[in-house]
Amino acid sequence: MPLSSFIGFARLFVLLCWLGLSLPFLLRKKQSKPATQRRAPAARAGIAVQAVGFALVWSLRPDMFPSIALPLPVRCAFCGLAMILALGSVWLVCEAVRVLGKQWSLEARLVEGHRLVVEGPYSHVRHPIYTATLGMLLATGLTFGAWWGVLLAAAVYSAGTAIRIRAEERLLHEAFGDDFEAYRRYVPAVIPRWKT
Repeated sequence: MPLSSFIGFARLFVLLCWLGLSLPFLLRKKQSKPATQRRAPAARAGIAVQAVGFALVWSLRPDMFPSIALPLPVRCAFCGLAMILALGSVWLVCEAVRVLGKQWSLEARLVEGHRLVVEGPYSHVRHPIYTATLGMLLATGLTFGAWWGVLLAAAVYSAGTAIRIRAEERLLHEAFGDDFEAYRRYVPAVIPRWKT
């Protein structure tokens, strides 16, 4: 396969992974929603900042500054990495949504009967859905965007994620106290660490 065809294949693969990433949310069974006990409205600001990061990764193209574009073989290597990231991200979102069940929500909230989820992907990172969406942002940038745009978009996305994590974890601390603090000390927020 010619290198330019590989890039086209990688782009199609990443687009299909975006579809796969959205399916757990779109195909969730309509269930009665548990009553919301508390919300963290500040997390909405984080969603807006994350959205700016995604807008940047889709809009900052390699042809904007051709003098700093990467050579074709390097771009192909990045596309290979992007496909691995995209596939892993889809799997991670599917697992996280499955484990959360009725507790999953786009907004930061606690529901009636809320429990502290620490199993499945939550045993490796406290916010696996943010890990997965970061993976998709990177995969998108590595296949469609400019290398410098990936760095900028990831920085903006990370700022929005930090806002959301702070708001969500304030709720979890209020609800679960020492149990949450012990979990927080042991499990990283977004980037899993290698266990030794």
